[in-house]
Amino acid sequence: MTDSTDALLARIAALAPADPHNRRLLSHVHPPAWANPQPAEVYNLVVVGAGTAGLVAAAGAAGLGARVALVERDLMGGDCLNVGCVPSKALLRAARAIAEVKAAGLFGIEGVDGAVVDFPKVMERLRRLRADIAPHDSAERFRSLGIDVFLGDGRFTGRDRVEVAGRTLRFRRALIATGGRAKAPDLPGLAASRALTNETVFSLTALPRRLLVIGGGPIGCELAQAFARFGSQVTLVQSAAQVLDREDPEAAALVAAALRQDGVELVTGAAVQAVSRDASGCHVKVKTAAGEQALHAEEVLVAVGRAPNIEDLGLEAAGVAHAPTGVTVDDFLRTTNPAIYASGDVCSRFKFTHAADALSRIVLRNALFFGRERASALTIPWCTYTSPELAHVGLTESDALAAGHACQAIRVPLEQVDRARLDGDTGLLKVVVAAGSDRILGATLVAPDAGNMISELTLAMTAGVGLGTIARTIHPYPTQGEVIKRAADAWNKTRLTPRVKQMMNGLLAWRR
Repeated sequence: MTDSTDALLARIAALAPADPHNRRLLSHVHPPAWANPQPAEVYNLVVVGAGTAGLVAAAGAAGLGARVALVERDLMGGDCLNVGCVPSKALLRAARAIAEVKAAGLFGIEGVDGAVVDFPKVMERLRRLRADIAPHDSAERFRSLGIDVFLGDGRFTGRDRVEVAGRTLRFRRALIATGGRAKAPDLPGLAASRALTNETVFSLTALPRRLLVIGGGPIGCELAQAFARFGSQVTLVQSAAQVLDREDPEAAALVAAALRQDGVELVTGAAVQAVSRDASGCHVKVKTAAGEQALHAEEVLVAVGRAPNIEDLGLEAAGVAHAPTGVTVDDFLRTTNPAIYASGDVCSRFKFTHAADALSRIVLRNALFFGRERASALTIPWCTYTSPELAHVGLTESDALAAGHACQAIRVPLEQVDRARLDGDTGLLKVVVAAGSDRILGATLVAPDAGNMISELTLAMTAGVGLGTIARTIHPYPTQGEVIKRAADAWNKTRLTPRVKQMMNGLLAWRR
């Protein structure tokens, strides 16, 4: 038997407050009365970790007829369901709603200036929706798929066995899918300051009057903008010279401008030196090129990256090499123990739910069916869900040049598309193509719905379709997706060199 409901709610910070929604969530993702099954003699696949990577692999293997065991120590669904994609996007949707209300005057709609954010109701909706989605990732559902679900701490005790709750699971193949957690920077006073992370911020029930965000990556930018729209005074401190420092600088600058417009104060090129808390709130010492600053906030949110969950797994006993960045795998996702594979945040530089899904599908083919599929062959897009969104796939222009590619960048401002002008939106599309070719090397898109729109370019790259084919593809008018067609048309125009134009003029003159 597992812990009681109250004990689990008290132990897992993500499940505060202990309201009916979180109790319902818990009943699906870590049922307090769950009884682990009697282990089979040997499993085709033992999966350690029931986040996206583990769930996809377990369900896929069971569907193919494998004998599967699934081990989870905390919450089924992992970060995505409980403290990641699901709650964050519920929060961002509410923030977008209040922003739309406040912008109504730009469209000739008056009388909405008195709109007020009821933050407790925003968070109650988040918890309700999360609990509504939970059955899909539940222990009961995976048991119904024929999978032996074990709740408890899983630990390798040999090269072919895992122990959980006093029971030994022997395997032919195993998958490490334990994911990651919020990285805690080594800052004096941080631990004692009770700083928020993505694992605790969704448990808030009162809106912080002042919020300081440490980290200008996707999580930091998304949540900074959301809380500013709700009415918090938000300061975002970023060590790099720009927010979203892994993205194209021009694209990141558009997101930075949107954050500032929503009231976020950006402090870039800054090193946080110490954090402390007293009765008045949190105090953060920051050093910039202009000198030292003392910043104050009611709450501090740390969003400086991810750390892999590799502790207490018995990796040495299993013969699995690892580093601070995670489990060591080859391009086939095998660890240094050929019987054990890894997938998702615990081993990949792509810390995305959709990447974990794709990697686990490779594991299924390679581990169970002697496949030779390579992780490096995947074309993986990503998106930061600010307003506007910033989506990317492949190489940026600077990355392409650094890798030795001769290339050209096609740049199309979103304002050139009629629908964007009608909607009052700004943004940018940059498509990088190989020089003298229409082959797409990468693309960056800033637009309200960039996360959906980037899929057209991802499909083109995956299928080997170039801008020439996209130029011949009819896009409905008026849509913001036409910006991709405009980029293809712009590439076509580059083919009209003076020599080609002279030949065309000669041909048309002859035909007259």
